[in-house]
Amino acid sequence: MKPTQTSLARFVDKPATWLITGVAGFIGSNLLETLLDHDQLIIGLDNFATGHQHNLEQVRNIVGEKKWDNFKFINGDIRDLAACRQACAGVDFVLHQAALGSVPRSLEDPINTNTANIDGFLNMLVAAHDAKVKRFVYAASSSTYGDHPGLPKVEDQIGKPLSPYAVTKYVNELYADMFARCYGLESIGLRYFNVFGPRQDPDGAYAAVIPKWIAAMVRDEEVYVNGDGETSRDFCYIKNVVQANLQAAATENVCAINQVYNIAAGDRTTLNQLLGYLRENLVLHFKKLESFKPIYRDFRSGDVRHSLADISKAQALLGYAPTYHVREGLTEALDWYLESLKGT
Repeated sequence: MKPTQTSLARFVDKPATWLITGVAGFIGSNLLETLLDHDQLIIGLDNFATGHQHNLEQVRNIVGEKKWDNFKFINGDIRDLAACRQACAGVDFVLHQAALGSVPRSLEDPINTNTANIDGFLNMLVAAHDAKVKRFVYAASSSTYGDHPGLPKVEDQIGKPLSPYAVTKYVNELYADMFARCYGLESIGLRYFNVFGPRQDPDGAYAAVIPKWIAAMVRDEEVYVNGDGETSRDFCYIKNVVQANLQAAATENVCAINQVYNIAAGDRTTLNQLLGYLRENLVLHFKKLESFKPIYRDFRSGDVRHSLADISKAQALLGYAPTYHVREGLTEALDWYLESLKGT
């Protein structure tokens, strides 16, 4: 049995009610798909600042109308406490994904990043506590490691933040810990490392590198690499992230609660290696890529040079077991990426 199925096994006979914030986004819509597929009851909250209606429509088409009836959508903003209270009413588990992501966006607009990621987060904690939810699972970030040079990254060893976004995600962890100590709200934070997969937006100024590069290669556009290409990341396929969220919500291990965990594949891929994997997959569809070469440019402000997660804590306490590494994830997701680019 897969880890995701195992974590949901105790909800088969009695479905739980789950709130997914940022439900129309990349990670949120993948959580929605999995939970609906397992006959759970879902409330979704989104203001479409970075999410998309077409993500919800794709999930609807995949799961079918009968399962889709278990989903209730609220068009609202986490910066609005009343919307958060409405969304949390009657909820067992919160999977909080809503945020303004992106290091560059936060450097350009620190105020909006702060209001969404800190004010909005605090609103959700207050609403979840008042609604007596059983557990609050939230998206933390590997950006919290900041300038700490150590590899692999271990949860209790962080440096100074390198962007406003990193500051906000660290403050989330501090607030969650305080709510556990002062109010008894159970929480688990998941520090995501470079998540990729279906329904990840390839367009826009802040698109993640994998969908952005795939789109550029398919469209015969220039592919830009920040730095020399030897910058490395621990790329994590979306199904690993879905698994981690559900295990965090479902765990009955008291030692696992009110903790923060690295969620990644546990291996390191350079940008040059990543380009090689993408070309390897895409050249089968586009012969023009046999002669493909990227354009190297200056390093990007706020970026760390290397990132690699130690996932042993999540493995030991949550039973987290990543089933996809970068090459397997790219191979599985490629058809979705190509289909999404048709007509663009």
